[in-house]
Amino acid sequence: MTPITEVEGRRLALSNLEKVLYPATGFTKGEVLHYYATVAEALLPHLRDRPLSFLRYPDGPGGQLFFAKNVPPGTPEWVTTAEVPRAEGPARMVLVQDLASLMWSANLVTEFHTPQWVIQDPEEADRIVFDLDPGAPATVVECCEVALWLRDRLAADGIEAYAKTSGSKGLHLLAAVRGSSSERVTDYAKQLAVEAERTMPRLVLHRMTRSLRPGKVFVDWSQNAARKTTATPYTLRARPEPTVSAPVTWEEVEECGTPEQLEFRAEDVMPRVRDDGDLLAPLFDTGGAGRLP
Repeated sequence: MTPITEVEGRRLALSNLEKVLYPATGFTKGEVLHYYATVAEALLPHLRDRPLSFLRYPDGPGGQLFFAKNVPPGTPEWVTTAEVPRAEGPARMVLVQDLASLMWSANLVTEFHTPQWVIQDPEEADRIVFDLDPGAPATVVECCEVALWLRDRLAADGIEAYAKTSGSKGLHLLAAVRGSSSERVTDYAKQLAVEAERTMPRLVLHRMTRSLRPGKVFVDWSQNAARKTTATPYTLRARPEPTVSAPVTWEEVEECGTPEQLEFRAEDVMPRVRDDGDLLAPLFDTGGAGRLP
């Protein structure tokens, strides 16, 4: 019998709690739900008001993975949804606005992916993101070198950046911005990626060309496009182990000498949040948002 849990007055059916989703560590679905309940206070602000793309992996990372952007069948009526503009026509998508909606979504077994704008103003980007993706034998260590350059370059334009792990191989940079469309932010991000490649030609690529990737860091600027989404801070990833897209300090980035130093699993992230709060909280300070030059 599927257990029924009440979360903030909402009744949730949480299924298959003993199912092992991460065989490499024995991490179960029940532990996935416990993780999200524990980090909810830090995670929810990053989800709120952003149309959600689900990357579902109901049988674990070794099973089928599929994106779901439209409201899933069986979505409770109390879960907030919104009509979202798309080139192919408007679609209705989920907004995770509260703990009950978060736990309902987590029960689907999903990565959380969100755009760089909020539903109240889809025409204006409020974030800029750089996805630093290393091509072997490069690792997150090389990503850190590129991240530090981008941090300083953004700062020169009055934009303060923050870092998180991708939860996979790389690193993400995020900054709060205002007054620009997604198209304008994308153009600016591409400009900086090209500049980074010119400055560090042996280390950086601004194009995804596979044949050029080995040993270099691809600076993916394209995720700033309005239609694109990026792994949300604190989301679990569909990897062999329950790794998390975890916020990190610039000190951790500067001191990174091995990939293991910036690899965080669910059990690592929970005490970090408990002790330090959300390292990305400054992104919500609208007064601190930068304007593109």
